[in-house]
Amino acid sequence: MSKIISDIAIKRRDYWVEEIRKLSGHFGNDTEKLEKELEAEIKKNGVSSLIDHLRLCGNIPESYGHDTSEEKLYSKYTDCLLSLAYTALGLKSLVLKERADAADVEAFAKDYSFVADAKAFRLSRTAKNQKDFKVQAMHGWKRGKPYAMVVCPIYQLPTSSSQIYQQATTQNVCVFTYSHLALLLSYSEVEGQAKAQQLLKNIFETIQALNPSKNATDYWLAINKSILSFQRKFNHFGT
Repeated sequence: MSKIISDIAIKRRDYWVEEIRKLSGHFGNDTEKLEKELEAEIKKNGVSSLIDHLRLCGNIPESYGHDTSEEKLYSKYTDCLLSLAYTALGLKSLVLKERADAADVEAFAKDYSFVADAKAFRLSRTAKNQKDFKVQAMHGWKRGKPYAMVVCPIYQLPTSSSQIYQQATTQNVCVFTYSHLALLLSYSEVEGQAKAQQLLKNIFETIQALNPSKNATDYWLAINKSILSFQRKFNHFGT
């Protein structure tokens, strides 16, 4: 039986947990160093290394203290990964420097644009509320853009009924997962960036067309159907 997470991915994760600890101290300078090092690693090792990051980045390391420089820099690390993922899909993307009352990432395709935010949680924190996912805030932070996306670890999202799905479908904010984003990257590598960008637009339009509901099953069925109906080759992909 093949491993779900490769040894290389685990080593990469261990390296970055420690590297963020070493870099943290002065947030502005640390963020710049972090971005440059991540970009260099992915340029050297390819999209597969970015997929490794996406599959594991949803967990804030328990070794980081609460509200410490390490935890804050880890949040910026997930923002950088999000921006790099959109760039790998062929979009123009940047991590915004301002922190208050704004999204963390902006992305631009030829015929659409959106703002995005990356979420990560501690595995020890089981109780979360709708404000943790910032869906309503993201709606207010679109600043004229048609779409917004909140990317979360799949295992931390509500699985039955939640206000966040009603907010997403009412306010046209796509709640997405790192797993789905990794799948889009795999698809882009096989079928090209143009098709991956069109699929991403289709996903945004799917959310826009949904009837408002708190039902998690209905929400994720719509997302997954929009992906699977786009091209049958998705049945052969794994992330």
